[in-house]
Amino acid sequence: MAFWVNSDLSEPSCTLCNKREVVIYRRHSGGRLCRKCFVEGIEGAARRAIRSYNMIEKGDRIAIALSGGKDSLSLLHILVKLRKLFPRFDLIALTIDEGIRGYRQEAVKLAARACEEVEVEQRVLSFEKLYGYTLDELVKIAKDYLAPCSLCGVLRRKALNVLAKSVGATKLATAHNLDDTVQTFLINVLHGDVLKIARLEAAVEEAPGFVKRIKPMYRIPESEIALYAYLRRTEFQSRPCRYVRLSMRSEVRQILNRLEVRHAGIKFTILKSVERLRLHLKSLARTEMRTCEACGEPATRRLCRACEILSGIGVV
Repeated sequence: MAFWVNSDLSEPSCTLCNKREVVIYRRHSGGRLCRKCFVEGIEGAARRAIRSYNMIEKGDRIAIALSGGKDSLSLLHILVKLRKLFPRFDLIALTIDEGIRGYRQEAVKLAARACEEVEVEQRVLSFEKLYGYTLDELVKIAKDYLAPCSLCGVLRRKALNVLAKSVGATKLATAHNLDDTVQTFLINVLHGDVLKIARLEAAVEEAPGFVKRIKPMYRIPESEIALYAYLRRTEFQSRPCRYVRLSMRSEVRQILNRLEVRHAGIKFTILKSVERLRLHLKSLARTEMRTCEACGEPATRRLCRACEILSGIGVV
């Protein structure tokens, strides 16, 4: 499998080692990489991000948000490998079972199998246990109150924070990649939520009451993570969530991918814009954190966003 895009086959050897057969041609940089150099490059990019932002410190208990998809399973392998090289931190996997029939069961099993293979403890928390309902049930109750992906995103974020605190995690590692960040940026602009850009932390996200989030893969394109998972023969979730097609993010993803094909590297350019805008807007978006009156989780108003939604659809 080779990720060739407008490639020049007159240069079949790897740009770095000049020895092995090329598996990817990066149009934005002109680099051609073999399997070994590409895999090492992805792992190196994650390690550089960790080092540059001091994401992991000695004695940390790192909780990794493990969904069972290609991104989170790749991050699991990278962190396990890093821990073998520098055994200064503990690692535990957290899996949230939203309760999506015909979809989530496969991912939960794959996540459990991956944890068993690398000998990492796994904890699972379901929406049904935390909120009393599965996501499928909540979507039916909510109807047109909120799009399924928006509903899931808010409740999943809270569930991860609750679970991370319960296991004593000092950091929560998520597998957010380059595409995730630029998609969220564009969605905020389209929704008119410009000030949210100030809180769009690409690498490290920190707020009172939340376990500090670290994103080692924030500068790695989703397509390259997919190739990394393929080359490592990682078994990951085979089918997409049925709610994805209903979300704006799905449309934004398609737009950005088309732009990337025509203008190689544009996602990296947008990321630079996000980082610059965030610095300028940060002082305007300061909010005082308080405690949610219903659940005790951090909130900017009387209720946290999750409790607001559950109250709005009449389940609490």
